[in-house]
Amino acid sequence: MSLIPFGDKSLDLSLPHVMGILNVTPDSFSDGGAFNSLDSALRQTERMIQEGASIIDVGGESTRPGAAPVSVQQELDRVLPVIEAIKKRFDIVVSVDTSTADVMKGAAFLNAGLINDVRALEREGALEVAASTNLPVCLMHMKGTPQTMQDQPDYHSVVSDVAAYLLARVDACEKAGIERDRLILDVGIGFGKTLAHNLSLVKHTEHFRKLGFEVLVGLSRKTMIGEVLGLPVEERLYGTMGANASAYMKGARIFRVHDVRPHVEMLALMSRIEREV
Repeated sequence: MSLIPFGDKSLDLSLPHVMGILNVTPDSFSDGGAFNSLDSALRQTERMIQEGASIIDVGGESTRPGAAPVSVQQELDRVLPVIEAIKKRFDIVVSVDTSTADVMKGAAFLNAGLINDVRALEREGALEVAASTNLPVCLMHMKGTPQTMQDQPDYHSVVSDVAAYLLARVDACEKAGIERDRLILDVGIGFGKTLAHNLSLVKHTEHFRKLGFEVLVGLSRKTMIGEVLGLPVEERLYGTMGANASAYMKGARIFRVHDVRPHVEMLALMSRIEREV
């Protein structure tokens, strides 16, 4: 058993966990606008909890390729009421999907349990605020910005380059007072990568696990699946599950997905088989 505190709850990360995506934005690539009212967000949260999610990841800024930035106040207004309402109604770990220091601070005050940052705490004030919350942090790799990241991304070696970046951010976190055992790594599938880069990073998930950190995988319904299988976003469930199954076998333990129940069932069975004598 490997119990890790996530705010007011702990999760055993020797087992797989499904993180249900709750985008409270009008423009996310797969479900933009579907859950940007409080009532619809709470209904979707309840559905994902009933289907077995361990974590609900609340985000108020779309980071799809070409997404427009949002103001701090817009993000606060979208995210904080939803986190507050979820924590009042449900016994669940809430993750805040943000790069903004003020949003991190507000979410921690409302008992969020994880900071999930696609910019790896590079925005002004983020390192200091994350350190002050004493919450675990997921550091993700992104090459460029959401506006530029898919403009011909290039790497010497994508696995080595992404690992070097994440380890540099780990070092920055430690210097800011964030302990290594509070850090989770995400290679950033689709964030400044070609299809070949994405496939290589999934294939080499074990490399990142061997760095000594838990690994979060976020590839649900993403373009790489559509490119391989020739499918639109709404038909990418089976491809998502295949890629996540591969990552699980290579050591990933947190899976950020839109489709909770299929992943909970798949990962529960895979975990049971793996633990059999």
